[in-house]
Amino acid sequence: MAQLKDIAFQNEFVSTFPGDDSGDLSPRQTPGVLYSKAVPTPVEEPQLLAWTEDLAGEMGLDHPGKEDVDILAGNKVTSSMKPYAACYSGHQFGNWAGQLGDGRAISLGELQQEGKLWELQLKGAGPTAYSRHADGRAVLRSSVREYLMSEAMHHLGVPTTRALSLVSTGEKILRDMFYNGNAAYEPGAVVCRVSPSFLRFGNFEGLAVRKEVENLKNLVDWTIENHYPHITGENKILDWFKEVVDRTAALMVEWHRVGFVHGVMNTDNMSILGQTIDYGPYSFLDDYDPSFTPNTTDLPGRRYAFGNQPSIGYWNLSKLASALLPLFDDSEGLEEVLHTYEEAFWSRYYLMMGNKLGLDEVREEDKKLISNFEEVLPQIKPDMTIFYRLLIDMPLNASEGDEQLLKHFEDSFYAEAEEPSKTAFLDLLKRYASRRNQNNITAEASRELMKKTSPHFVLRNYLLHQAIEGLENGDDSLFEKLRDALKEPYNDNNPEFFKKRPEWASKKAGCSMLSCSS
Repeated sequence: MAQLKDIAFQNEFVSTFPGDDSGDLSPRQTPGVLYSKAVPTPVEEPQLLAWTEDLAGEMGLDHPGKEDVDILAGNKVTSSMKPYAACYSGHQFGNWAGQLGDGRAISLGELQQEGKLWELQLKGAGPTAYSRHADGRAVLRSSVREYLMSEAMHHLGVPTTRALSLVSTGEKILRDMFYNGNAAYEPGAVVCRVSPSFLRFGNFEGLAVRKEVENLKNLVDWTIENHYPHITGENKILDWFKEVVDRTAALMVEWHRVGFVHGVMNTDNMSILGQTIDYGPYSFLDDYDPSFTPNTTDLPGRRYAFGNQPSIGYWNLSKLASALLPLFDDSEGLEEVLHTYEEAFWSRYYLMMGNKLGLDEVREEDKKLISNFEEVLPQIKPDMTIFYRLLIDMPLNASEGDEQLLKHFEDSFYAEAEEPSKTAFLDLLKRYASRRNQNNITAEASRELMKKTSPHFVLRNYLLHQAIEGLENGDDSLFEKLRDALKEPYNDNNPEFFKKRPEWASKKAGCSMLSCSS
């Protein structure tokens, strides 16, 4: 174990690719380079609010001392670090946005521990060449949301970047939460997030649009060599793209499993590793509504709504395929691989839903039953998390009456079910009970399968909002409770959090309404 200040950082990315080493932080276009040097801007009064012990242990890091906290706040850069901001582009809400880049994220370098590579990145540590007239800072509100949710997703078993630390800065930052002219000062904070790589689809798109084919080829080769080393041979780029397609499909299924809505699935927010990345205006589903989007910017078209995420995953992959096209003589191979997405998604989806419903296997006729759940639940709009946990112990006896069935699920309802939706719901439950009674596994094995697939605890936005308000007022009690609860999301040790979104939270900013500044 070592202190962060004593780590000898690797700098593979900056050592491999051309970059702008001037240190100029003025916003500008940077053609021909993949990054720009960006030294973090010191803050007034850094204070460690959270440290992720299990992650630190994996990385071989001791609990941080004062110098380490200075590093995590952006006040100190060690001699082995070569901090930088990556240059990338992307499609935002379906439109080409041109050069984007790390506007409020600065990578410090990479460290290796027991064969694992970790890139450390400070989010909110000051301006970079890609800040586009912004200050490069992050408020406590958005930093807490990223810190807690990335860790929650990790413990849910969803591929994700992680968060090593949360540091308050002692400074106030001016933010207009909803871009409506009501700016206010908020406390600042910095998250240190970690991943083997923060490369996203947009890194490749930018090089392709700029016709920097040599840089594009080198980045693809480097990505495969460093993050997909098992892929070799003359068809390695297609094989690599196939694995990116598979991982993205798998990620979309995992989001569906736990009811996660990312909120801003731009191509610059899509990880090349198939991880959840860039936590902004996200939410878990409360009432089951496929058209739900937590992002106010997305409200006109609901492009990134819960039910649209799988198709947007495919659309984003098509843009990555277009970016890779300059490396091929024709598009045939890329198109063929891209079209494997549908099978990759649906095969995983049916397997996941079979587990969620406690089925011994997914038979062909079960696919219709699964589809019926997706058709009927939006009519009733039960709380997704509570409904699927109550489903585990629902009465399977055919003699149970309609009222008993409805009563079993009443804690998941936000409103009383009306006809004909109530009848459709009851019919679905009876058909489901009949199918579950046909299982070739024991009832207990079926329940255990469901418990491992459907969480008992999810990090709801209203809980996050309350925890943030507490921290802003010097009270970290709820924040710490949530940190403990998110580590064991599948057990029922936290009944106080197993409840529907309260009515007040459906209208309160920061609970139901979020923006890209969240």
